[in-house]
Amino acid sequence: MTAMHAPLKSSDDVGVLLQVRDLVCSYPIRGNRSFNAVDGISFDVHLGETLGLVGESGCGKSTTGRAIIQLPRPSAGSVRLGPDDLTSLRGDALRMCRRQLQMVFQDPISSLNPRRSCGDIVAEPLRIAGGVGEQQIREKVERALETVGFDPAVVWERRPHQFSGGQCQRISLARAIVGEPKFLICDEPVSSLDVSVQAQILNLLEDMKASYGLTMIFISHDLGVIKQVSDRVAVMYLGRLCELAPADALYSRPRHPYTAALLACVPRVDRPTDYDNDATILEGELPSPIDPPSGCRFRTRCPRARSECAQAVPEMRELAAGHRVACHFPLDS
Repeated sequence: MTAMHAPLKSSDDVGVLLQVRDLVCSYPIRGNRSFNAVDGISFDVHLGETLGLVGESGCGKSTTGRAIIQLPRPSAGSVRLGPDDLTSLRGDALRMCRRQLQMVFQDPISSLNPRRSCGDIVAEPLRIAGGVGEQQIREKVERALETVGFDPAVVWERRPHQFSGGQCQRISLARAIVGEPKFLICDEPVSSLDVSVQAQILNLLEDMKASYGLTMIFISHDLGVIKQVSDRVAVMYLGRLCELAPADALYSRPRHPYTAALLACVPRVDRPTDYDNDATILEGELPSPIDPPSGCRFRTRCPRARSECAQAVPEMRELAAGHRVACHFPLDS
């Protein structure tokens, strides 16, 4: 298949495809005030890996994903995809770069135009990009539909209301990969689906990752799903990152109290792990993102909080190889 764009080069850091630095997403509220839904987070995504982004509802996961793709633009910080800083691009330059970066949205039904046929929905990114003839568009769309498990001849003229939720998500995936992007952001792509359908979509994502050479950010609040698909996991709380580690290390030995509390809530059929104890049970209400606590934002619910936690914001520090934690008093310390 003929590519629509030149091969994407990685950044100067070996193996790093996406660099996010000091990302801030601010929104105005009443009284000439504003609040930061995402507040100064930084991370890298390496070529070919899947980074899981997990946290409670309202922590800023989806906002982070949309800010990376510049929908809307972040208020501050930088997003570098290969050699390109997306936050500095405008107009045609940004549109060209976006061909390499696609997003699968959370609601598979509302993200599809109900007036368009399945074939037209998947073909739309190619027609917008231009430079591809109708015959080539047809071939690319047929391949994308076959990749997600559809018979193009059967589904081409059907409208979204004629598909189930899982099938609509497959259409969304086909639309995302038809332009042969290098990077895919999946915003809770299985949260609204039955468990059996979730497994089908997750297996499909793994197959697509291998077939198209994709690098991915996978956003979810489901820790079980995150563990299944992710190479590394980043944990968010109230707009900030609190832990970032390889998936196996994070699940076997979480170092942030919030991560341990999240993992303790996951139903288990085997014997409890070392962090399954009363100390991981959270108390209190989630603070308002409009007026977050001083210092560490988790301190109002943290069983290990001390006076220092209210005075200084904990910075990310590496406790083991590739295992970074933003906590004044991490677990096992």
